[in-house]
Amino acid sequence: MHDIDIDMVDMTMDVMKYAINRITTTSPELGKPKKAEELKALVGETVTPEGIGGEKAFNLFKDVLVKATVPIDHPRHLAFVPAAPTRAAIMFDLVTSASSIHGAYWMEGAGGIYCENEAMKWLVSLTGLPEGAFGVFTSGGTAANLSAMVTARETWRANPKNQNKKGVLVTSIGAHSSIKAMAKVIDAEVVLVETEDRMSGTDLKMAISTMDADKRQRLFAVVATGGTTNAGIVDDLDGIAQVCETENLWFHIDGAYGGGALAADSVRHLFKGVERCDSITIDPHKWLFSPYDCGAVIYKEPELAKKAHAQEGSYLEIFKDEGAHGFNPSDYQIQLTRRVRGLPLWFSLAMHGTDRYKWAVEQGIALAQLAGKLITEHPDVELVREPSLSCVLFRRKGWGADDYRNWTYKNHGEGLALVTPTKWKTQDGFETVSRFCFINPDTTQADIEVILNSMG
Repeated sequence: MHDIDIDMVDMTMDVMKYAINRITTTSPELGKPKKAEELKALVGETVTPEGIGGEKAFNLFKDVLVKATVPIDHPRHLAFVPAAPTRAAIMFDLVTSASSIHGAYWMEGAGGIYCENEAMKWLVSLTGLPEGAFGVFTSGGTAANLSAMVTARETWRANPKNQNKKGVLVTSIGAHSSIKAMAKVIDAEVVLVETEDRMSGTDLKMAISTMDADKRQRLFAVVATGGTTNAGIVDDLDGIAQVCETENLWFHIDGAYGGGALAADSVRHLFKGVERCDSITIDPHKWLFSPYDCGAVIYKEPELAKKAHAQEGSYLEIFKDEGAHGFNPSDYQIQLTRRVRGLPLWFSLAMHGTDRYKWAVEQGIALAQLAGKLITEHPDVELVREPSLSCVLFRRKGWGADDYRNWTYKNHGEGLALVTPTKWKTQDGFETVSRFCFINPDTTQADIEVILNSMG
């Protein structure tokens, strides 16, 4: 055991050296995937009866395997919704793992959950929801959206006339794929409003008015988007809230990506009506600079979520005991077992302050506006629509789908950038275009220019 302890000390030092180097590198190598058989040929068997040893396994990871991944915080990783966790958050993610805290119940995780709740208070304050609103950290937007939708459905089914009925919810075709996927999980029917642009209260009214009587009676929720993944579009939250209040429908906002922009004064007006929602999803691991995986769901009335999610079991009774009073995160979302994934956000907020967070979010918005200006001035490219939040859709004049795809693979293969195509609905169908999503405040004008010039 003594030899093992010495080995672990050496291994810990190697890991810390790697972590320090990675944290302090603002522009890491832009790795690219390899086929599984290629990786197998390079590293051989790694899980064996005797083990290959920590030093060998770690060297295989840092010298081979990590180079087959794309670092999400690379300043030229502008595809999908990237991330740029602060150095403070990354460091404290190590502390979180080393501390081995089970974050389901206050009895076991009081100190860690207290820190999470301090960070959650700030998130709730951004929404403007009334006093009493609160939330919990989840593994991401999908789990957060599912937790909110289960709460909405169970609240609807509390009415005896709705028991055993298949519910209906409304969202737009621009909504995140997880909305439709999670509707399948809860066995709900989805009605899609046919707009990839801003869904308005009028659009929602029209969709409801065209439903048949049976479907209308089963309608229980509306999901609006606070910053679509594809284009950064914020739905007409105020107008949708009015319809939901009139029709007595649960109003959920998927702000997994765009919710971080609530911290930015320059675009706060786009979210008018957010304070009227019943629940909202925000992913700190997207635009609030936390490591994966950290999402959040916030409820106007948390007790409704507790009624829907609190688990019962003889071995869990001690957690409900008088001696264990406190906030139990597992009572408000779908997961019982959970790490205290809000801890890195708390530490980073405590270290840097909320003003620094506001600045970093504003940088993403400013970069999108800058990219829009550079695209307008560039002879070979043009905007598809005006930049929204930190997303920019643009086209290379004369290109088709294969051109975008080949360009993406070429730039990725050369280690220049990762910028991927997407589709945008037009009157003639869906057009393949290109897309930037700015999260990392370290991205520069030079980065944008070199990517646009590579389309020449």
